[in-house]
Amino acid sequence: MTSQPSTAQSAHEHRWLILGICCMSLLIVGIDTTIVNVALPSIQRSLHAPLSGLQWIVDAYTLVLASFLMLGGSTADRLGRRRVFQTGLVIFVLGSAICAAAPSLGVLVGARAFQALGGAMLNPVALSIVRNVFEDPRERARAVGIWGAAFGISLGLGPVVGGVLVTTAGWRYVFLVNLPVGLLAILLTAIFVPESRAQHARRIDPVGQALVIVGLATLTYAIIEGQSDGWGSPTIIGLFVVAAAAFVALVRYELHRTEPLVEIRFFASIPFSGAALSAIFAFAAYGAFLFVNTLYLQEARGFSALRAGLYTLPLAVSTIIFAPLTGRLIASMGTRRPLMVASIALACGTLLMTGLSPHTPTWLLMVAYVVFGSGLGLVNPPITNTAISGMPPAQAGVAGAIAASSRQVGSTVGIAVVGAIVGGGSTSFGPRFAEASHPGWWMMFGLAVALLIVGALTTTPRALATASATAARLELEPEGAVG
Repeated sequence: MTSQPSTAQSAHEHRWLILGICCMSLLIVGIDTTIVNVALPSIQRSLHAPLSGLQWIVDAYTLVLASFLMLGGSTADRLGRRRVFQTGLVIFVLGSAICAAAPSLGVLVGARAFQALGGAMLNPVALSIVRNVFEDPRERARAVGIWGAAFGISLGLGPVVGGVLVTTAGWRYVFLVNLPVGLLAILLTAIFVPESRAQHARRIDPVGQALVIVGLATLTYAIIEGQSDGWGSPTIIGLFVVAAAAFVALVRYELHRTEPLVEIRFFASIPFSGAALSAIFAFAAYGAFLFVNTLYLQEARGFSALRAGLYTLPLAVSTIIFAPLTGRLIASMGTRRPLMVASIALACGTLLMTGLSPHTPTWLLMVAYVVFGSGLGLVNPPITNTAISGMPPAQAGVAGAIAASSRQVGSTVGIAVVGAIVGGGSTSFGPRFAEASHPGWWMMFGLAVALLIVGALTTTPRALATASATAARLELEPEGAVG
């Protein structure tokens, strides 16, 4: 077997290559979050799935990601980041293959959940690897900017790549495309990525992990199935109660645990809390945007998957252009102004979509896609940068996992809520979907406005002072202490 670079000098020499390998994993996980959306109508026809079934195809993936990202980060800190990263790649590739061969909706949803289990071992672990390989703060800022740009690129490319694959080869190839990239990443990781662990790794937190799963799963199920079961049904009400109780219990339990799964002390930093909340709002809007827009283009407009994917190309291009620029903007002016501009762009992009009809002019759609894509490209780097800035290197995996979990929670809830809203106005697919989507677009606009408010309140000089105080306290206090 090829010998592994084990010294700090070797890791330093290969740091940019290691960043590239980590970005490869980010690309396949990010693209897989979005590429499936453009395939949903084809999957619906092939597997005879209802609207709620389409929601589960997307949300089974994001739900498992959100539930296990923090466990993936802390496990990597304990067992070794390269080892967990490689394991995640193997599971992700295997899950992708099962998705491609799925004979029924149930198998596909289950395979998506398994695929996401591997994905949960990739993004936070890769970010932790990057955080530990780049020791110089300025280089680290550049690396995180590239990382954020890769994530933005993956989000933008997903619909376009999906449209091409669905039209030319079939919906199953949106999963098979992960195999060559994943296998290459496994090989390069074995050769170049050094092993690393936290000096004091956290213990497994089974109670905290169970509460996260119960809270997110019951909340998502209640939102998706509430329309069909009835919002006032005992089952749905009971699920909402269980979700609320699980989240309250999680906070109380983690505050008193020596080594918690969710480090509640991080949230004493107002910018960190703002980054987590901003990620939820931004990616709830984005997840909902892709879900509704895909169905609008293919159902209300009657476009092919390829044409629908090409229509969203302006969104992808603007995301790809602005995502790399944001890292430089953050280095020169901080996170506040890029986040404000991103919020305004997301709000304007969704506002333009609130009056959709089957005959909405193409130029209006293109403008909306460019504006929304620009906001998407601008929003992720400041969120990521804020989340890990000031956190001790030993806890980089946990901090990165909380930020990544917040994005997935946002996407999961956004798709669940918008599906419930749109499903309430339309009992079937077709031209009527355009009018039924109007409340969904207004919901996304509200999320963008909420993002603007949160960003403005959590990036003031007074708020930033709490980040420094929290970082200092994290260095002095033993883990799990409550200040």
